[in-house]
Amino acid sequence: MISIRQRKEIKTTEVSEHFPVQEENVKLENKVPSGCTSRRLWKIVSFTVGGTVALCMGLLTSVYLATLHENDLWFSNIKEVEREISFRTECGLYYSYYKQMLQAPTLVQGFHGLIYDNKTESMRTINLLQRMNIYQEVFLSILYRVLPIQKYLEPVYFYIYTLFGLQAIYVTALYVTSWLLSGTWLSGLLAALWYVANRIDTTRVEFTIPLRENWALPFFAIQIAAVTYFLRPNLQPLSERRTLLAIFISTFLFSLTWQFNQFMMLMQALVLFILDSLDMLPAVKATWLYGIQIASLLLVCILQFFNSMILGSLLISFNLSVLIARKLQKNLKTGSFLNRIGKLLLHLFIVLCLTLFLNNIIKKILNLRSDEHIFKFLKAKFGFGATRDFDANLYLCEEAFGLLPLNTFERLSDTLLFYAYIFVLSITVIAALIVAFHNLSDSTNQQSMGKTGKCTVDLKPETAYNLIHTILFGFLALSTMRMKYLWTSHMCVFASFGLCSPEIWELLLKSVHLYNPKRIYIMRYSVPILILLYLCYKFWPGMMDELSELREFYDPDTVELMNWIKSNTPRKAVFAGSMQLLAGVKLCTGRTLTNHPHYEDNSLRERTRAVYQIYAKRSPEEVHALLRSFGTDYVILEDSICYERRHHRGCRLRDLLDVANGHNSYLCTLVTTTGAGEEDGRPRRER
Repeated sequence: MISIRQRKEIKTTEVSEHFPVQEENVKLENKVPSGCTSRRLWKIVSFTVGGTVALCMGLLTSVYLATLHENDLWFSNIKEVEREISFRTECGLYYSYYKQMLQAPTLVQGFHGLIYDNKTESMRTINLLQRMNIYQEVFLSILYRVLPIQKYLEPVYFYIYTLFGLQAIYVTALYVTSWLLSGTWLSGLLAALWYVANRIDTTRVEFTIPLRENWALPFFAIQIAAVTYFLRPNLQPLSERRTLLAIFISTFLFSLTWQFNQFMMLMQALVLFILDSLDMLPAVKATWLYGIQIASLLLVCILQFFNSMILGSLLISFNLSVLIARKLQKNLKTGSFLNRIGKLLLHLFIVLCLTLFLNNIIKKILNLRSDEHIFKFLKAKFGFGATRDFDANLYLCEEAFGLLPLNTFERLSDTLLFYAYIFVLSITVIAALIVAFHNLSDSTNQQSMGKTGKCTVDLKPETAYNLIHTILFGFLALSTMRMKYLWTSHMCVFASFGLCSPEIWELLLKSVHLYNPKRIYIMRYSVPILILLYLCYKFWPGMMDELSELREFYDPDTVELMNWIKSNTPRKAVFAGSMQLLAGVKLCTGRTLTNHPHYEDNSLRERTRAVYQIYAKRSPEEVHALLRSFGTDYVILEDSICYERRHHRGCRLRDLLDVANGHNSYLCTLVTTTGAGEEDGRPRRER
């Protein structure tokens, strides 16, 4: 079904207000603009130029990715069915609901069809707004109906342009975060260029457009930028309230658009917990952020008709446990070094026990089992015993859920990103350890700072937050390749910030006894500029070649299959098959499915395993009985599964089924369709 062919030819400034500067640096920088009025004018000009560059970089990245998508598939020229087939696996499932809303006679009927859906899972009526994160499809369909654009823009283009537009927001947010941390927009420009130069490892939006993470990550980047600003000391009350509002809105939108939001925000909550415990973050601000996370999830829970998976999330249990434990241990941040270490260990133990206790209680009350496959997968992945569980093994055998490949670091090193990241990370980790040790060594409380003396190394709260953030998400990416996009994008921010930060260069130069304000000024601007020149020299020709390479979507077998289904089967026919292919069947034909790729439901996982018995060592009578129990009329068998070569022996689907069933592997002989593909699963040919 899948084939691949080639197409035939047819001067920098800075915002110095963002960081405390020593007197020497202030005197140096005041030489450029003389007088208070001149400095204010200088800041306005710098802000205007930096903001303009940020918007330009965001828009150019969006256009670049959209052009790659067009050149890769010739999207503007292929048929509608081919466009829909190009939305592979769960991407096609999500887009089908956007299409369903547009085809509904009225919005009310469209909402009714989503709330009482009986075509996604045969012989069952489910609430799609409760089960899946598809409010973005609903919102876009309403916008398309309301706006006077139907004559000028096809629905599919409105959809994909929105996603590429979000990429512009994403890159702009990364740019702003780096700017806020370093105090100069030059670091934002470097972060944006690194993001584009490392596109293979920072985004996959051009070939998985409707994927939930492509909706969510731009809002997550905005939230990180807002948190970075919020953690600055001495914010004005009005600025603080506006920033909290921005954090809440971005956190809410992030939670609403991605089913895995709770796990990402749990990592963020761990960052706050670590910094708060080590006195590197104001406790009041950490409490605000804990509360915003809980409030956002509860609001999403209401919008998703009280989705039990949200209520039973570890994030809510953890945040509540932290707040309770803090009340129980009022004198946590007092005492000698050893005393405080003991209190911290006890605090950690209390939070861990409370989290597990609350989470188990909530899950028992709600009878929640929707996320148990994730914990089975984690248990098996980290070596806590082998498993015969089909769902856990299905994840373990997928490359996306394996360890991060070593060639990733080779690609990141080619752009100098990895080297710069390790350089900045090393210095900030050392600074953080010194600051943490000093904070814990303070004998009674922070009020005694005058008696004990001030730490010679300073680490701002916003810098400390981004440091722990990048470390934790780095561990996540190293353990699970699919999560690398959360880390590599922030890697661009963190590395560029460090190279443009006066604090980083000051620490380095002081450590080698070469400290001089002029040297700091020279290093923080010359090094980023040299890297920018290197990136332009090395990667600009390759990007131009990439933009000139023309391909075309080419999958005649799947097109023929979809056309046959539409022409030769009843509209109410029920189809069984692989999750990936059935998503396309629903999108292209509107037929009813037995199962689908949205795997976050226990009953659906059991149903999928039952349907997949067509590839297992089972008798025809048993398989027929299972299929008929789901009302199946047609079965789609794929020789890409029967004669699977993508996975090694023991990880093929038939092997996993036989292991779960207690049978030996055998050779599948039932064949009706073909399939093979590239990394993104989309066949192309040269134009």
